[in-house]
Amino acid sequence: MIFAANFKTNHTRASTEKYIEVLNEKLLEKKPEDQVYIFPPATALGKYEGDFTLGAQNAYPTQNGAFTGEIGTEQLEEFGIKTILIGHSERREHLGESQDKVAQKFTFFKEQGYEILYCIGEPLEIREKGDEAVMEYLLAQFDGIDISYKDLIVAYEPIWAIGTGRSATVEEIASTHQALKQTVQKPLLYGGSVKPANIQEITAIRGVDGVLVGSASLDVESFATMIGEK
Repeated sequence: MIFAANFKTNHTRASTEKYIEVLNEKLLEKKPEDQVYIFPPATALGKYEGDFTLGAQNAYPTQNGAFTGEIGTEQLEEFGIKTILIGHSERREHLGESQDKVAQKFTFFKEQGYEILYCIGEPLEIREKGDEAVMEYLLAQFDGIDISYKDLIVAYEPIWAIGTGRSATVEEIASTHQALKQTVQKPLLYGGSVKPANIQEITAIRGVDGVLVGSASLDVESFATMIGEK
């Protein structure tokens, strides 16, 4: 089972260092087959050690250059980081990342040999149209994406369940994951208001290979509890 924590624009370098210190103690009891990923904000990236993988929430598809406000592979590789989130709905929606831009970024980091955690998800108006509309919308988010890439992990996050406190139902998660598995034979995570109260229910669903956790991962005790209770 995969457990990924996306801090988004939360935590500082100091609080991330403390978080990882505590998390490492908790991870001594995790199952050997479980994998843990931590995605702090860019200012908190560092050379941390432990039984987890550190990744970047975002980077520009370049080694370096005149891209004000961005980071490239030169900055990531200083810390030995070779894992990145791509396609998160918040970047698509709030920062205007089109599918073409997302695909360009994917191709660049694939060529650099990065492990990619690729996010897909649908808004509420699509969900309300039914399963067929949902799958059409989700599969369109694989346009330009090499789904056979060996270091690909996919995260399904219904946009209407991110940060709302409302998770998708077991039936919605199960049907969507099983449908996606027919096209994408890669580890498939669920994200969207995952928390200690529902972690066991979600990870027990057929087709769910792990979780991408947002707000509930910000507290290390909460995130560690989810890893231990799945």
